[in-house]
Amino acid sequence: QDPLPQGALPIGRPIDNTRLYVLDGHDQPVPIGVAGQLHIGGAGVARGYLGLAEQQAERFIASPFNEGERLYRSGDLVRQRADGVLEFLGRSDHQIKLRGLRIEPGEIEACLARQPGVREAVVLVHDAAPAGPRLVAYHTGEPQLAEVLRQALLARLPEYMVPALFVHLEALPLTPNGKLDRKALPTPELPARVYEAPQGDTEQLLAGIWAELLGVERVGRHDNFFELGGHSLLAVTLTSRLREAGLEADVRSLFEHPTLAGYAAITDRMEIVL
Repeated sequence: QDPLPQGALPIGRPIDNTRLYVLDGHDQPVPIGVAGQLHIGGAGVARGYLGLAEQQAERFIASPFNEGERLYRSGDLVRQRADGVLEFLGRSDHQIKLRGLRIEPGEIEACLARQPGVREAVVLVHDAAPAGPRLVAYHTGEPQLAEVLRQALLARLPEYMVPALFVHLEALPLTPNGKLDRKALPTPELPARVYEAPQGDTEQLLAGIWAELLGVERVGRHDNFFELGGHSLLAVTLTSRLREAGLEADVRSLFEHPTLAGYAAITDRMEIVL
């Protein structure tokens, strides 16, 4: 049996006369281990919501697996382990649409909560000029280096689901009812970095492109592309600009080495290998 990852809550298997399905946004099954929304079928499913046609159409669907049966969209984000046990990851009510992509914050939060020292995690979108909308992760427990958390998430999630900023809190803000108060989460601030001017041709070229793409006045050697407002789409644009300048560039390497000096060094190394 697979060990239970930290931060995941097992909810077991279906009871008699009940069928459980983990489906994606198109009501299609997802592979084992992949997050999806829990759909419930079988004898215990209600006929619908009386007098609430819109809510009924959203929550109840015709089963694509058993003719004449209806499924209930629970709103719970889960995944199925190899042994068949379902793990609860969070709710899908806070689904995010960012740059045309649908993102389940619960999936990111569950990955963060599995990291040693992380007790709780909340992910949401913060929109502020000049960076624009970007993912921000709030976490409690032991203080963590942002780069350590970013690399841990990159090993489990696609690049576009990795938050740009990580904010450590002593405790998550709660409402008088004891629920998470999302509106009380602090506005994220960029980490304070001592400016150091770019060195060498590659760093200077990168700094000019970064400043233009990110809308900032200047970029130092230790500035982080994603903390300044970069994201996966801008990363693609950046690599295209570098190739136009005759340099080999790789999007994944930018996520793994997001500082100006780090990415310049890996870019120079790629040139030498070629």
